[in-house]
Amino acid sequence: MFKKEAAPGLISLTYVIYGLHFFSALTGVLSSAFILTAFLTGWPSIIGVVLSYVKRSEVVDTYLQSHFDWLIRTFWYALFWLIISILIALTFFGIPIAFLMVVITGLWVMYRIVRGVLNLLDKKPMPVDVA
Repeated sequence: MFKKEAAPGLISLTYVIYGLHFFSALTGVLSSAFILTAFLTGWPSIIGVVLSYVKRSEVVDTYLQSHFDWLIRTFWYALFWLIISILIALTFFGIPIAFLMVVITGLWVMYRIVRGVLNLLDKKPMPVDVA
């Protein structure tokens, strides 16, 4: 199915990137911040998405390519929903809806991180998705 075998160093790097994203999201759980805002603004997560872009070309045609795409899409979709939530919160009646959207998107981020790590442990690619 995949043309190339994933290099052990790149597999380790993928775990590190998932760990960076998880650490940022976890700070949102353990602090007064939201998971979503901690994930998007935390340095570990920003470093993780930069690493994903920088090393993306090295994982082409391996199952890791789907993981890198999965992580990059997670970051950008999370940012999109945060911006939508902020716009909704600009109205008085939108504040509860925006709050709920931020919480749900934060849980979605955690789900994608955990699902990605579980697939990585099994050496499985991530599904191609639209969200």
